Amino acid sequence: MFSVYAIYNKIRNKIYIGHTSDLDNRLKRHNKILPNKLKSFTSKNNGLWELIHREDFDTRKMAIIREQELKSYQGRRFIRSLIKE
Repeated sequence: MFSVYAIYNKIRNKIYIGHTSDLDNRLKRHNKILPNKLKSFTSKNNGLWELIHREDFDTRKMAIIREQELKSYQGRRFIRSLIKE
């Protein structure tokens, strides 16, 4: 099972979209509870990253396709609309 997710940093007003097979651990890495790369996007933008959207897929290939859709202009508009609600 693979998850495509969007997280939001309210302090920096930033969105991050990604995919993973272990969302709980990935969120802990984004929020520096577990070690993460020092030069990653979420490490450079301090503050709490909150999960705002999640979709689950059976294969990694399907998850990557959906991740790319969410990273498009229309996909980012969709994610921003979730934040405003």
